[in-house]
Amino acid sequence: MRTAVMRVVIDADGVLGPDAYEAGLVRLREGQLEVVASPAAHLPERRREVELILDESQLAARDEYVGLCSRAFGLPATPGVVSFISRGTDDDARGVLAGFGLDVPVVERFCEDDDEVVRVVLTREQASRVPEGRLHTALEAALNCEVRIVVDTGAAWAGSGAEGAP
Repeated sequence: MRTAVMRVVIDADGVLGPDAYEAGLVRLREGQLEVVASPAAHLPERRREVELILDESQLAARDEYVGLCSRAFGLPATPGVVSFISRGTDDDARGVLAGFGLDVPVVERFCEDDDEVVRVVLTREQASRVPEGRLHTALEAALNCEVRIVVDTGAAWAGSGAEGAP
């Protein structure tokens, strides 16, 4: 399961005072939420936001978390950008692939010249539906290693990492 960072704009106009801001953070944390927020002394003038650390499955309740923030700070809150914390796991790779609409089995990992390499095998149909450069960049960012995207031609392959393999 991937870890999501959900940003919530809690004070778009910058009207919340430092004490009210800190009190809102306390209310969120008392509700067992993991919150990342700037100290009150370092708040921007406008569009103040907090970050909630959630399991990917919790994102389905996104509106509920926005509502919790709104109640905690006493101001209308709006959802912001969602990103993911990457630890370079196969779950991270599957999450990136799913974000592109791909259901690909666990990727293959191997070492080559003391570097970790991850090979992702796509069917021709999958490869035709996704921009390979964007997928490659997203996977490298999530996995922090070399990524090789290979289109399966249907030929038998042992997956040894040897040259000439698909």
